[in-house]
Amino acid sequence: MARPRQPIDLLVLKGKKNLTKTEIKERQMQENALKGPTENIKPPSYLTASQKKEFIEIAEKLVAIDIFSELDVDSLARYLDSKYQYLQLVKDMRKIKSTDVVEQENGRKITVANEDYPKLARVKNTLFNECRAAATDLGLTITSRLKLVIPDPTPAVHTPSEFEQKFGDI
Repeated sequence: MARPRQPIDLLVLKGKKNLTKTEIKERQMQENALKGPTENIKPPSYLTASQKKEFIEIAEKLVAIDIFSELDVDSLARYLDSKYQYLQLVKDMRKIKSTDVVEQENGRKITVANEDYPKLARVKNTLFNECRAAATDLGLTITSRLKLVIPDPTPAVHTPSEFEQKFGDI
């Protein structure tokens, strides 16, 4: 299985690839074309006021680490929508008991499972999975951020080898 493609800046910093200057320039142009613009990032109109506020906060942080553009606006909006639906469902489920006490004709009380609770639990699980998948795609979880390869902008100090000291940069 092939490894995921790494950004050209990272490859240059590592010094592991023998690429010509034209190849490096071509790769940089390809990567810049794929990033997308970041000038007009606005929350979609279908989000609530609190969702729009959170959208702006998250978008600013993602733009700062250079992993978010206008192309990702809808993904972040869907993440926030799923998150807020999930949180509302959790609040509602706390008010509902998973079992009910029912009195029989003879006066005995028995505990019966609430029929709606398992359905709500399945919806809760679905919403959680949607949130987790969207958060991973957007780089909002620690594991997804660790998988991102962001090159260090400070160049590494290169100490010339003995060969380079004798013969220079050939």
